Amino acid sequence: MKKKKCIVIEDYKSPYTDPLIITKGEILTIGEKESEWAGWIWCTNKKEESRWVPEKYLDIKGKIGKVKKYYDATELTVKSGEELIIKDEEAEWYWVMNQKGKSGWVPIKNVKLI
Repeated sequence: MKKKKCIVIEDYKSPYTDPLIITKGEILTIGEKESEWAGWIWCTNKKEESRWVPEKYLDIKGKIGKVKKYYDATELTVKSGEELIIKDEEAEWYWVMNQKGKSGWVPIKNVKLI
């Protein structure tokens, strides 16, 4: 099977230095649901760390979300012209790996399939 690749067409700088990593069964507090990215919800863990989490990774009851599967919220800073390998897709974002072996999420609007 051929690997899906893309090239960065617009720089993206991650606003977060410490990613939130959550595990299956973890309980999160649900925050705001409105963002420019449909399908993502602002969540806070028991350590008071907050990040956007894909809505479909959560079983939500009121203001509590139970995590359905492991999730790493790392966002990757990328520069125009970089070639990336696409590993996953979620709500207008790709989970990618760059040429140096670093992985993270980048907005689909910042890349073009090649």
